[in-house]
Amino acid sequence: MKYSLLDVAAVAPGEHPGEALHGAVPLARAAERGGYERVWYAEHHNMPAIASAATSVLIAHVAANTERIRLGAGGVMLPNHSPLVIAEQFGTLAALHPGRIDLGLGRAPGSDQATMRALRRSPDSADSFPQDVLELQGFLSGDTRIPGVRATPGDGSNVPLYILGSSLFGAQLAAALGLPYAFASHFAPDALAAATEIYRSEFRPSPGHPEPYLIVAANLIAADTEEEAELQYQAALRWRAKRFLVRRGSGDAELSDDELDQVLATPGGEHVKGMMRVTAVGTPKQAVDYIERLAERTVADEVILAPASPNRAERIRAVELVPAPVAQALQAS
Repeated sequence: MKYSLLDVAAVAPGEHPGEALHGAVPLARAAERGGYERVWYAEHHNMPAIASAATSVLIAHVAANTERIRLGAGGVMLPNHSPLVIAEQFGTLAALHPGRIDLGLGRAPGSDQATMRALRRSPDSADSFPQDVLELQGFLSGDTRIPGVRATPGDGSNVPLYILGSSLFGAQLAAALGLPYAFASHFAPDALAAATEIYRSEFRPSPGHPEPYLIVAANLIAADTEEEAELQYQAALRWRAKRFLVRRGSGDAELSDDELDQVLATPGGEHVKGMMRVTAVGTPKQAVDYIERLAERTVADEVILAPASPNRAERIRAVELVPAPVAQALQAS
């Protein structure tokens, strides 16, 4: 089984986004040393705590500062863009870094309604997602669906495509198109079992994928001791409570830990805690045991881990403490 990494270039309080973007490199290098298969970056907009909005630019920066690990988007929110532009961007990345680029695709806006309008996106943009995926696939395969229009770079690059999802729709689409599927169980665990079952039962083999390929996501909080990991887990819950439940720009933004714990005790707080239900937390052995149980339960081909501590050094340390199975085997020998 493969381990991979999901990063959003989290911006710490008082930190400039540039620091978070440069901080993506040591995290990717730690994953590379640990035998991880890939690192993906998620497209989000209008979120001060997340700096990974321009995924292709961040991928280019990290690729230039690593050697082997695969890099990609997890994902590009395709309805925010034209398929041709995405084919050109990722075709450029594939030309610069052959054999290292992936492209995960989602249909959510990655933002709120006001930001969706700022992106020049209409509420019904997601309706064309299946057609947009096919159009993009044509640009990358060299079999364009628009006569006379080709992606340069991109044409014939065959950048691998993955469908991302947090509901049953993505599972059904990935199965129908015969593409790999990644489920966002690190923040939307409720539909995990149903989505993975639908994907495997409805999968239609395609030329590039005769068998289904399933990636499931989990948060990762690993530390040298169980007590330290628990402190990081509580800090991660408070960070999410502040991000999702506290009004931006209000005086409430400077709530103490005790006050944030009170927020977490509300129904909204219980929802935030439920979002983190799929989390590998504890010592390295406890984290690895959890990941293995998750993979066994879902019959996953790959687990993509989202380091969840608000502190960058702790995120890097977590990846160092939980190497991929291939690296674990080398260490054991």
